[in-house]
This record gives sequence, structure tokens and C-alpha cells, in this order.
Amino acid sequence: MRTIAIGVLGLGNVGTGTLQLLRDNRDAIEARVGARLDVRAVLVRDPNKPRDVELGGARLTTRPADILDDPEIEIVVELIGGLDPARDHVLRALRAGKHVVTANKALLAERGEQIFAEASQRGLAVFFEGSVAGGTPLLRSLREGLASDRIEALTGIVNGTSNYILDAMTRTGARYEDALRAAQEAGYAEADPTLDVDGSDAAHKLALLALVSFGVRVDPGAIHREGVTGIDPFDIKTADELGYVIKSLAIARRSARGVSLRVHPTMVPKTHVLAGVHGSYNACLVESRALGRSLYYGRGAGPMPTGVAVVSDVIEVARLITGRASHEDAGARLLPKSGAQPERVDPLPLDELECENYLCIHVPNQPGVLGRCAACLGRHGVSIKRMFQEAPRGDAPVSMVIFTESVPERSVAAALAEMSTFDILSRPTDRIRILDPDTID
Repeated sequence: MRTIAIGVLGLGNVGTGTLQLLRDNRDAIEARVGARLDVRAVLVRDPNKPRDVELGGARLTTRPADILDDPEIEIVVELIGGLDPARDHVLRALRAGKHVVTANKALLAERGEQIFAEASQRGLAVFFEGSVAGGTPLLRSLREGLASDRIEALTGIVNGTSNYILDAMTRTGARYEDALRAAQEAGYAEADPTLDVDGSDAAHKLALLALVSFGVRVDPGAIHREGVTGIDPFDIKTADELGYVIKSLAIARRSARGVSLRVHPTMVPKTHVLAGVHGSYNACLVESRALGRSLYYGRGAGPMPTGVAVVSDVIEVARLITGRASHEDAGARLLPKSGAQPERVDPLPLDELECENYLCIHVPNQPGVLGRCAACLGRHGVSIKRMFQEAPRGDAPVSMVIFTESVPERSVAAALAEMSTFDILSRPTDRIRILDPDTID
């Protein structure tokens, strides 16, 4: 039986899960591929560090050249993350004639154009299923399962850390800081969680979803994003009492005018399917022209879930090498259309977006305050649907809650900008968008 040599860059959580799956499922993988998959070398920082994985015959190395320049290695699995040196390693692997599997969403969202062009020029595959939703086969479903349909929109929970935090706050009434600490202790949040909690990670994933679903390239830095750090127990409690839960959603929609992409906390009705996504799970609700709505749900992070996606990609690349899959079938399947160069576009500005909104205005308990704030909203065409104020506590500021009708984004932004100049505000106004009723079953 033929042997296909593999080199792995990185042996963190995902690398460990990948090696374990390759070992545990060796016989089934060989039967599917028609070849043995042999991990020859693994790039690590410290080869003497104790590791909870059986390496088999793989050797640990601190030299990228031991993998990238080895003529026998045909597949390079990049699991070190980040932009540099990951980009250089991937390009070097492609230029050496090696196929690439990666779970690096930041790399592909920000440097993917160069990487895919290099792979296309050389007739090589770059697979990246594990970059968006962990072990959930979302990208393959979009590319293959909906190949005969036209995807119009996606609404998803694609960052397990933010979802874990908001879910913990909802279930226990915890403050953000305590929920974040619990996520870190459970292994769902990094020591520095910034990219997860400020929306950057979700924006990278949304850029890849737009690439696969709509066939467009978008600079992830141009995607509107808001994090979850400003959500407090009062917002959570108010949402619960009014029949909502707060989720951080990544939303993509295309129209004749272009593509709209955004990441932000959203009030989701408890009756909506995404309201039931708990802990670190991911879910994506896809709207396509013929099928309608379909849901993709599963674990979005962790060594084994992401390892499942990585090993699945390795298997498909190996089938390409052995001739059990054609290049058309395998090499380009995660991109919108084989041979087509995706168009680079700018996301539509949010100005024209219309939705209902939750506003929480922090003001002193004084006569005339409510009227002043309501008048400000009225001047900018923001209609009030309902409003109430929390019970006053002595001289402490109170939280005044306003739910708006569905109004243009620019109107709300203008009203909040004027309101921010009021000397009566004890802190900036909290604003959370409410999920578009059209996406509610």
C-alpha cells in the first residue's frame, strides 16, 4: 500500500487532537484513502515539553525546513495560527509542491488571496474546513450540499467563547468578568481573549463564509463588529423578562445592491432556533433560494472537534493524491466555483440597515429627563415602541429602557451621537439590535 507523508506545523490543542484521530482511526482512514497516512515530522517550539499524545514514528523538530523542504512530505498541516510565520510557511509549502490543510481563519481571511492564487497556479489544494465552525462541516455543506442552490443569507453563532460567556450570564446572572473567567477556566477562552470578545474572530470567519457562500472577497477589517464586553446583567435580565436572549451573531446577506456583513450582540427571541444554542456550541442558519432555511449545529472549538475537520480535510487531499478524487472535486471545492477568481468587494455601509433596537439610557432620576431623551429620538425619526424605567434607588442613576420601532441605522446612530453630548448621562447609552423578524420561524 502506498504511503503519503504528512508534516504538521504546531502541536497545540488542535495538533494534539489531529494526531490522536489519525492514530485512533488509522484502519478506517487507510480503507477510505487507499494509502497509509504517515506523520513524519511535527514542528514545535520545545521538543522536550511533556505531551499527552502518542507520536508514533513522528519526530519533533524546531526547524520548519525539516518539513517544508522534505521532498517526501506531500501534505503540510498548518496549525500554528496567526499571520506570521504561518503565511510564509504555507507559501513555502505550496512552492515546494505540497498540498496544505489549515484551520487558520485569520490567515485565510487576511492573506487568502495570495495563498489561493499560489495554490491555483501550481494545481495544489488548500483545505480549511476547521477554520470556521470547528468540527461542524459548515463549509462543505455550503459548497457541496447547496451547490445547486443560491445562498442569500447566513445568520450564525460562530464564536464559542462569546456564546459561552453570554450563555453563562443568562443562566447564572453572572457579571461579564466572572463569566469570562469561567470560560478561561473551562478552556474556552484564551488568556488574552480580545480577538474573541471584540468580534474580530467572528469577522474573520464571516469573511470566509462570504467567500464560500457568495463568491466574494472581503477585507475582514471592513466588517462592522461590536464585542460583548459591554453587556451587563441588567441587559441580560431585561432581555429575559421580555422574551429574548442576547447572542453575538455574525450576519451576512446579499442583495442587488451588494453584500452586508456585520458582527454584534443581538437580542434573539426565545422562540428562535438560535436562542437554544448554549455553551461553546456554534450554529449557522442558512437561507437559500430553493431550500429555504437550513441549520448547521455542532461544537465550534476544542482539540477533538476541530481535529475532526482537519483530519477530514487531510483525507480528502490524500484521496486527491491517490486519484480517488479529481482536482475539481477536491482541490477547489471549498471555493465558490472552480477556476473563478472571487471578486473583491466592500461591504455595504450599515446606514440603510433597518431593525428594532434596545436602548438603555443611564440618567439621574429627575423630572424632564425622559422627555429630553424622547425628544432627541423624535428629532432623528426614531419611533418608540415601548419604554420603562427601573425602580429608583435613592440618588443613584437609573436605567431607562427604550425599545424602538424598526428604523434605519443612520437614524439611531445620529440620535445616539446627539444624546452622547447630554450632560445628564452617567455613562454611554447601551444599544443592542433586535433580530430581524424576517429571520424568525
